[in-house]
Amino acid sequence: MATLTVPTSRAGAPSLLKSRTAGKLLLLALVTAVLLPLLHGGPWPHNLTVSLDKPLTGASDWVIDHRDSHPLFLYFFGYISYAVVLSVRAVYVTLLAAGWAGVTALGALVAWRLAGVRLAAGTALAFLACGALGMWVPTMQTLALMVVAVLVSVAVGAVLGLGAGLSDRLDRALRPVLDTMQVLPAFAYLLPVVLVFGIGVPAAVLATVVYAAPPMARLTALGLRGADPEVLEAVESLGATRRQRLLTARIPLARGELLLGLNQTIMMALSMAVIASVIGAGGLGDRVYQALASVDVGQALAAGIPIVLLAVVLDRVTAAAGSAEAGRSRTIGWPYALAATVAVALATRLLGSLNWPSGWSVDIAEPVNRAVDWMTGHLYSGVPVVGGTADWAGHFTTWILDPVRSGLQWLPWWSVLLIVAALAWLIGTWRTALTAVLAMAAIGVLGVWEPALDTLSQVLAAVAVTLLLGFATGIAAARSDRLERALRPVLDVFQTMPQFVYLIPVVALFGVGRAPAVAAAVVYALPAVVRITAQGLRQVDPAALESARSLGATGRQQLWQVQLPLARRSLLLAVNQGVVLVLAVVIIGGLVGGGALGYNVAFGLAQGDLATGLVAGAAIVCLGLMLDRVTQPTGRRTEKGA
Repeated sequence: MATLTVPTSRAGAPSLLKSRTAGKLLLLALVTAVLLPLLHGGPWPHNLTVSLDKPLTGASDWVIDHRDSHPLFLYFFGYISYAVVLSVRAVYVTLLAAGWAGVTALGALVAWRLAGVRLAAGTALAFLACGALGMWVPTMQTLALMVVAVLVSVAVGAVLGLGAGLSDRLDRALRPVLDTMQVLPAFAYLLPVVLVFGIGVPAAVLATVVYAAPPMARLTALGLRGADPEVLEAVESLGATRRQRLLTARIPLARGELLLGLNQTIMMALSMAVIASVIGAGGLGDRVYQALASVDVGQALAAGIPIVLLAVVLDRVTAAAGSAEAGRSRTIGWPYALAATVAVALATRLLGSLNWPSGWSVDIAEPVNRAVDWMTGHLYSGVPVVGGTADWAGHFTTWILDPVRSGLQWLPWWSVLLIVAALAWLIGTWRTALTAVLAMAAIGVLGVWEPALDTLSQVLAAVAVTLLLGFATGIAAARSDRLERALRPVLDVFQTMPQFVYLIPVVALFGVGRAPAVAAAVVYALPAVVRITAQGLRQVDPAALESARSLGATGRQQLWQVQLPLARRSLLLAVNQGVVLVLAVVIIGGLVGGGALGYNVAFGLAQGDLATGLVAGAAIVCLGLMLDRVTQPTGRRTEKGA
């Protein structure tokens, strides 16, 4: 049989690629050889560190001392804080005044109006389940914070996206900022707003806005820039002004991207609103956080289920709002929906049952805790042959996490920078390599080199497991329509769950430690890797596959010699997204014994030690930036935004 080769755009491209790669590596080797006599081994040198404890402590003390007296806080931040508190309280009081029946009716009617009867029924059941679990009031608290945060995020993101979509200069200026913000773990946003606004709802809302606004900005700009030029030319030929072209052509043509931006903003806002319970957001996230702190898995699950239900409902309704099927199902108008909601709310108030009836609640905490106790007694350890979950966690820590951490911390500091430079330059450009090296060097300068390498070891271990499982599952899904259809709803649910929720089952199964943090990160990042891998393989040019089959290639040969090489960009994107998502959960894993930088941030928040927390947060930012650049293929920025 003839040897199967992947078509290339130019003859000799593989050899050219090899020569360029060899040239990059040779240049790095020469630079290392020149600098090696000047370098010292071991961890990051102490004389190259800069202690920020004193200035950061001084700055935080100044802010705390002047928060109630300085004009900047009294007449700017104070007004923002007051407006946020007033808005959240107004929404919360309105939801409570509508009663459980009124809120359920409103949610169901809005879902019916936007997405159809099936999702309306699902929305009603989701709200009823929140009440039945005894979480009605916390759910309303989270929903009130969500409403305010999403409205502000959409407004800020739309304004920035509008400017970037109409101005090339602003688009170039915003692009690296939005790139950086999208790769930062959610934990990194908490400390700066706590420093300015203190613990409470304002800090939680503003941290959520900063985290959730970038997708709206990016997708708004993408939609405006992707408008059909022929339509714009036709509108301009009719004498329309620039404002008229924007309102009658650009924005309507970008409707799909705007709705996708709204969907992504809502999902990220919910995820951040749950995480922000650490800084006083209250609601469902606070119940989960308190339950995890006391290792009460039953209470954590009782609060976690409503979070998942809210996430699924909001995702489905906003995703279906612009579809043709939803448009055909709009059998009721907004006035009728609002009138029906008011009627239900008034009827509930007259009957005196605004609050969820206590007799209708189901306590799942006790049976769940009994099940956890049974698992601890029967599955946690002592299982014949396979061992228990605690044994698995211990073996994973001893055989993988500890050696990887020890190996990274054993490497001379300059060799770590060299490896980072080589990886970033081979996959990208010298600019991405320089950015990655400077970000990694900044970690050493901040004096948290070893904790950062501890975090990096957890990320590498989790990414390895995620890619192994994700690539295998994605390849299987791409080759089997039945498996792809079966996986789709599972992946949908897993991708909509906030990061915090993943900590609940791993604590129940594995206890606390670094291994549970890694397990939660794997489960969180796996759906994205599976989806991107399967989509990339399915989008391979059918002509290439047909050519391979005509040459007698087997299915395995088609996969390894045609599909995987041609889907290289999608596979690199899967790696990049897997790394970013893993890092986000590994950092949160500091709450369940993950240690390292995540623990430093949590410690700083809990103890009011903002210097420790801010330094760790800055190191997390640098680590996230480095990992993104090391795994970011050249020219993928626009794909990432989409």
